[in-house]
Amino acid sequence: MVKRGSITVFLALTLGLILSLLSSGLESARMAAARTQILNGMDIGLYSLFGQYDKSLLKDFDLFAVDGACGGKEMNLASIYDNLESYMKPVMKQNSQKLSVQQGGISGYLLMTDSEGEVFYQQAVQYMKETLGSHGAKLLLNKIQDMQKKTIEAERQGNEIESKGTIENYESEMDTAQQKSQALLEEKKKQEQQNGQDGFTDGKMLPSVTEKNPPAKVENPIPVIRKVRKMGLLDLVLPFGKEVSDKKVKTKELVSGRKLETGLAMEDSVKADGSMLSQVLYQQYLMEKLGNYIEPGKSGLRYQIEYIIGKKNSDEANLKDVAKKLLMVREGLNVAYLVSDALMMGQIHAMAAAIAAAFLIPPAVVVIEGALILCWAFAESILDVRELFAGGKVPLTKNASNWQLSLQGLPALVDKLDTDRQNDVNGLSYEDYLQIFLLTTSKAQKVKGGMDMIESSFREMEDWNEFCLDHCITALEASVDVKANKRKVFTVTREYHYI
Repeated sequence: MVKRGSITVFLALTLGLILSLLSSGLESARMAAARTQILNGMDIGLYSLFGQYDKSLLKDFDLFAVDGACGGKEMNLASIYDNLESYMKPVMKQNSQKLSVQQGGISGYLLMTDSEGEVFYQQAVQYMKETLGSHGAKLLLNKIQDMQKKTIEAERQGNEIESKGTIENYESEMDTAQQKSQALLEEKKKQEQQNGQDGFTDGKMLPSVTEKNPPAKVENPIPVIRKVRKMGLLDLVLPFGKEVSDKKVKTKELVSGRKLETGLAMEDSVKADGSMLSQVLYQQYLMEKLGNYIEPGKSGLRYQIEYIIGKKNSDEANLKDVAKKLLMVREGLNVAYLVSDALMMGQIHAMAAAIAAAFLIPPAVVVIEGALILCWAFAESILDVRELFAGGKVPLTKNASNWQLSLQGLPALVDKLDTDRQNDVNGLSYEDYLQIFLLTTSKAQKVKGGMDMIESSFREMEDWNEFCLDHCITALEASVDVKANKRKVFTVTREYHYI
């Protein structure tokens, strides 16, 4: 017996809708799976691309970057994209999805030098945050800020003192004082003649003011110090036998001197960080990664921190610039202590009076006192700076116990350069002063100077003359069109940043 089945029109319509729904759901799931696979392919491609960071740059300077020039002289974005796509394709071939890249390209990228070097700056700051931690960074900031205020004021005072030229104008001022003294004596002589004394006072003849040689001998240190000041500054402050690097750089070939490549459409992702804490962390990064006189760099300029401060193209010129700044700071601090010490000022007044009397020019006492103060402070400062360059430490402010040079010992300054130095373990070192000078240097100069030194050092270190920081990619955005199952085309955009 044959059983016949039947189906209502309603059920037939319902089954049609259900089958249609199931078919759409399956297709939707396939498209979602295809899109996910494309995204995974993009992510793996970007991760693989950025995994090709320059290992030497990371090892030596803790900077992450991909060489956008691919070892050449110019940016080669086509090769970068081809490299990215080569990592994407194996992922596209997985599973049963039929995925094919139709077209694609790089829609944005950041270079190390973009935003006035902010990209480089923030990488350096991030490294130091991870190294020091927030607590260590704050301690470092407090230490440098405590020293900064006194040092800035001292340098200002030192420059002001030097600008007056008291020691250099000593002879002319002495001549002026002598002329005044001559006029006073002549006036007194006229008065005495009018009173009928015939040039005698209490039975003693008035001394002649035209006498070239003083009647009484007194050791005047001012002419000796004036000669010392005309000597080469580095000869005075550098330890005996220590050679100065003769290295030079062509600044026009470095970051700060040439026209730079720029990134594309991603600068809005970089927000400038102007906090003082970040600047101190960046300075610590420079001190750790770059060389200075005490610990010279092994490639490029040897005194790289001094370059950032001085911005000259040679080690010698930069070292001289820092030595001058150190001398100004120490001179300002030492003058401030001298004028506050009653005993030392008493010695200065007594010697000034003796010199004025010996030269028969009492009005010159004030001029001589001023010159003696500067001579004494200058000589003491030479010993201070010499100790700093020898790797020792000098107290920020002096007192009677750590003042090194006596007033009577000024004429023998040159002979005492290597015998009268004192190292104060609680004082500031040469590198401490470099930190202070860096803090007073503009952020822009520090960032560009740091990039200059890293670039030139890396070129010599790796024997790679074409290396440029403005070819170093630190972030990238890419877009691709991928056809799925020979029907639908997906456009996917993804980006990656090192930080």
